[in-house]
Amino acid sequence: MRIGSASPQDELEVSLVPLIDVVLTLIIFFVVTTTFQDRSTLKIDLPEATGQIAETPKDPLVVVVDGEGRYFVGGGEVLRRDVGSLREAIGKVAGEDKSRAVILRADAKTPHQSVVTAMEAIGQLGFSRLSIATVPPESGSP
Repeated sequence: MRIGSASPQDELEVSLVPLIDVVLTLIIFFVVTTTFQDRSTLKIDLPEATGQIAETPKDPLVVVVDGEGRYFVGGGEVLRRDVGSLREAIGKVAGEDKSRAVILRADAKTPHQSVVTAMEAIGQLGFSRLSIATVPPESGSP
């Protein structure tokens, strides 16, 4: 007596359609609920200065200091505000190229100590081409 039979109607079949439906539903859920942050739209008010407009160097390293004294290097925020953390973040973005021009974009309301800290970190890494970004004064200003 045979207990198990090997008839063709007993073959197991795995259907992938429900799995694909679940995966697509999860993808749609994550795309809809994800918040996209664009760090390039960081609003800062640059200080005003008179003088000649300098030519923007090719492929500069940009260090941004916002009005609260937070640092942004290469589009990412530096979590701690000390010289060591800033120096490490700049070093990661810049690599070994110390001849690269550095542009410091600091908000006009930034505490002076934050700008000095950024300049100190840039100097400690050996960069010698530092520019501070400004805007020309408005025509109505005295």
